[in-house]
Amino acid sequence: MSFDYTVESSKKPVELMESLEGELKEEGFGVLWSFNVKEKLQEKGLDYNDNFHILEVCNPKDAQEILGHSKLAGYFLPCKVVVYEDEGKTYAGMPQPSTLMDFIDDTEVHKLANDVEKRMINCLEKAK
Repeated sequence: MSFDYTVESSKKPVELMESLEGELKEEGFGVLWSFNVKEKLQEKGLDYNDNFHILEVCNPKDAQEILGHSKLAGYFLPCKVVVYEDEGKTYAGMPQPSTLMDFIDDTEVHKLANDVEKRMINCLEKAK
């Protein structure tokens, strides 16, 4: 079992994020927040030059349903997606919801997490 699902892309980070946001929207997910780590760390006077972005992603219907089964599932919401460059290559990835929800003993939560995971993986694959 793997913690993450990561894809490599031929796109630049900004292009990949735009493509990814469009694919996520098609699946009913919205980007609640986008965080540019490089800019924030440099703003704080730290020397960090790698392109690294964190997107917080949510499908309100899925969030409502999963929280209806377990409030503990909220510890893992919203879903995170990262887009970054490493050694000249661009990547997008996420922690797998099914892996995170292994900490919660509820079969319905697991079913929902697996469904969300499949749809988000589909978005990552289509966006790359």
